Amino acid sequence: MNEQLHIENQLCFRLYKLNKSITRLYAPLLKEAGLTYPQYLVMLVLWQDEQAKSIKDIGAILELDSGTLSPLLKRMEKLGLIKRTRSKTDERSVAIELTAHGKEIKNKAKFIPAKLLMLTGLTKIELKQLQQDLDELLHNTQQHL
Repeated sequence: MNEQLHIENQLCFRLYKLNKSITRLYAPLLKEAGLTYPQYLVMLVLWQDEQAKSIKDIGAILELDSGTLSPLLKRMEKLGLIKRTRSKTDERSVAIELTAHGKEIKNKAKFIPAKLLMLTGLTKIELKQLQQDLDELLHNTQQHL
C-alpha cells in the first residue's frame, strides 16, 4: 500500500485525534464549572465583552448553523446561563445575553486555560507558536474553500 495513504500519515487524522484528545482534557475542567464543551465555546464568545450577541453572530464566530446552535442555546437558557430575547424590530432576530449566573461562571472558568496548558506539557511560548502555526494553516486552507 502506498505510504501516502496510511492513516497515520494523514494531516486530517492527526488533527482529528488531537481535537478529540483536547476535548477530553477539557471535560473534567469544564465539569467543575458546570459546562459542556459546546456551552464553553458559547460562553467564551459572550464573556469576551459581555455584550448581547445575535444567534447569527455567535453562529458566525463558532461556525455553527442555527439548527445546531438553537437547541444548545435553549438548553443553556434552561440552565440559567443565558437569556434569549427576541428583537422588537425584527422578530426573526434573537439576542443572547449572559445572566448573572452566566457571568459568575466566568470566575470558575478563568483558570481553565492555564490548567489545560499545563496538561499539554507546552510552555506559553510553545503554545503561542503553535497558535500562530495553526492560524497560518487555517488561513491557507480557507483560501481554497
